[in-house]
Amino acid sequence: MHVVATAGHVDHGKSALLRALTGMEPDRWAEERRRGMTLDLGFVWTRLPGAGDIAFVDVPGHERLVGNMLAGVGPVPAVLFVVAADQGWQPQSEEHLAVLDALGVRHGVLAVSRCDLADPDAARKEARARIAESSLGEVECVAVSPVTGAGLDGLRAALVRLTGTLPPPDPAADVRLWVDRAFTVRGRGTVVTGTLAAGTVRVGDHVQLARDGRLLRVRGLESLKEPRQEAGAVARVAVNVTGPGAGSLRRGDALLTPERWLTTDVVDVRLRGDAAGDLPRELMLHAGSAAVPVTVRPLGDDSARLRLASALPLRVADTALLRDPGRHRVPAGLTVLDVRPPRLTRRGAAAARARELRDLPGVADGAAELRRRGLARRAELLAMGVRPPGEPVAGDWLADPDHWAALRDRLRETVEEHAVRHPLDPGMPLDAARQALGLPDRSLVEALAGAAPGLRHGDGRLYGSRARPELPPAAQAAVDAVRADLARTPFRAPEAERLERLGLTPKLLAAAESAGALLRIGEGIVLLPGADARAADVLARLGQPFTASEARRALDTTRRVVIPLLEHLDRQGRTVRLDGALRRCAEAPDAGDGRDAR
Repeated sequence: MHVVATAGHVDHGKSALLRALTGMEPDRWAEERRRGMTLDLGFVWTRLPGAGDIAFVDVPGHERLVGNMLAGVGPVPAVLFVVAADQGWQPQSEEHLAVLDALGVRHGVLAVSRCDLADPDAARKEARARIAESSLGEVECVAVSPVTGAGLDGLRAALVRLTGTLPPPDPAADVRLWVDRAFTVRGRGTVVTGTLAAGTVRVGDHVQLARDGRLLRVRGLESLKEPRQEAGAVARVAVNVTGPGAGSLRRGDALLTPERWLTTDVVDVRLRGDAAGDLPRELMLHAGSAAVPVTVRPLGDDSARLRLASALPLRVADTALLRDPGRHRVPAGLTVLDVRPPRLTRRGAAAARARELRDLPGVADGAAELRRRGLARRAELLAMGVRPPGEPVAGDWLADPDHWAALRDRLRETVEEHAVRHPLDPGMPLDAARQALGLPDRSLVEALAGAAPGLRHGDGRLYGSRARPELPPAAQAAVDAVRADLARTPFRAPEAERLERLGLTPKLLAAAESAGALLRIGEGIVLLPGADARAADVLARLGQPFTASEARRALDTTRRVVIPLLEHLDRQGRTVRLDGALRRCAEAPDAGDGRDAR
C-alpha cells in the first residue's frame, strides 16, 4: 500500500477530486458535507494497476484547521497538492506548502482542479513555480475536472509514477504509530487509526503507549476496512487495543514497539526557515500527529534547544516543524539532532554546543554519535534511532575507539598516581578508579584494565608498576628489627608492647605483609613469610594426632601464638582438627604411637 495526503486551499476541490478518483466519500461528518468543506481528517482509497492500493488522507484546508491538517500530513511520505484553476494560488495553498517544505516532503503531484471552469494554465504556472522552491521541487502537474472526468486518467497515471519513486519502507523497523483518530466501537472497545510508516503490527502484539509507558494489546487490526492478522508499512491501519488506559487514547498519542524507544522533553534541532534568534520564545511543535507547546532557546543561527511541554518519542533525524498559531505561519522546519542533549550550565556552554551541532550530519550516523558521546549503551543508541557501529567493549556498552584508548591511558596514569599517593596501599579500588575517570559502570573499568598493558586487577583493586606497598624508612627499619628477632626464634611472635615501641601499627603490619616482609596469622601476631610451612613440617614429625600443647612445645612458642597458628594451618588445609582438642597433619600418615587407643 501507498499513502498520500492531500494539500491545498479550502474549497479547492480536494474532497471532490478524491470522490472522483476512489468513488468514496472522504468527508466523514454531516457538518462537513453540509458546509462543503473538510473539518477533520478523512480517509479513502483506490487500487491502481502498477501501484496497488493507494490510500488518501484528506486534510482540511481552512487556516483554523491547519492543526488537523498537520495530524494527517505528518506521518505521510507523499502529497497530492490541489489548486483550483478558477482561483489559483491562495493563502492556505502557501501555508500548506510551507508545512510540506518544513517537513521535508519530497514526493508529490500537482492537480489543477476545476479545469472545466477556467483555463488551468495560469494556475498551473504559478503553482509549479512556487512548489519548485520547496522541498518538493519540480512536480508533475495534471489538469483535472472531478465534474466532467477530464484528466482523471492522467492523474491516475501520475500517481502510479509518483508511488514508484517512494522509498521502500522497512517492515522490520520499530513501530511508532502516531494516532490521528481514536474512538470507541460497541463490543470492541477502543480503536485508533494512523499511518504505519515503518514496521509491522500483528494481532496479539503488545504496544507501549508513549505518554506513560503502559502496555496495551492489539486485539484486532484492519486496513482498508479489511480484517488483518498483520499489517506492514506503509499502510493506513485501524487498531483495536485493549488494556489499562486504552480508553484515554487521543490524537497525538503514539503506540510503540515496547522497550525500543526513548521519550524526551528536551531536544537539540537544526532549523530550516527563520533564523533561531528570530523565532518567538513560545511555539507549537508538530511531530507526527502530535502538537506540543515548546520553549525555544537559540544556540546558533540554525540550531536551537527545544523544551517540550510533554515528552514525545523522537529519534535522531526525525523531521518536524514549528508553527506560530497566533500568526498563522510556519517559521521553521527542523531535523532532530540529539534526543539526549547535555546540560548547558557553564558560561559559554551554549556557544560551544552550537559549534558542536554545526558539525552534526543530521542523519542517524552511529559512528558520529558514538564519537560525540564517547560511551553509550547499545540499547540506548538503538532507541535514539542510531545503528550501533561496532561490538560492545563491556556488557552493553559501546565506546568510540579514540575515546577508549584515551581512557585506557588515563586509567594507567590514575593507578600509578594512586600508588604514589598511597605507598602503603598501592592497589586502587575499582570503584575509586571508576569515579576518577567519571565512568558510569564498574564493568568498563574492568574492561579497560584488561586492555591496558602493565595493569592487573585482583581482589577488587588495580595495580600498576608498584604492585606491593613501599614502607617509609622508619617503618622499614622496625620491620627489619622484627625479622631479626624472628630469625632467631621463628615461632615466638613479638609481643604487642614490642610492636608498639617499634611504631608498627596494624596498618603498617598489613602493608608489611602485602610487601612480603611479614606473615600475619592473627590480630597483632606476625611471623616470617614461610613460617607456616615450616611449622607444618615440624608438626608432621609428631605422633599423630597431637594436641595444642604438644605443638607448642615442638615449635618452642607460647599459647598466644600456637592457637592462631594452628587455626591458620587449619584454614590452609595443612592440619585437620579432629574431635576434642586433637589435630593431625593433613598429609602425615596415621601415627602408631597408640594415642588413638588410649
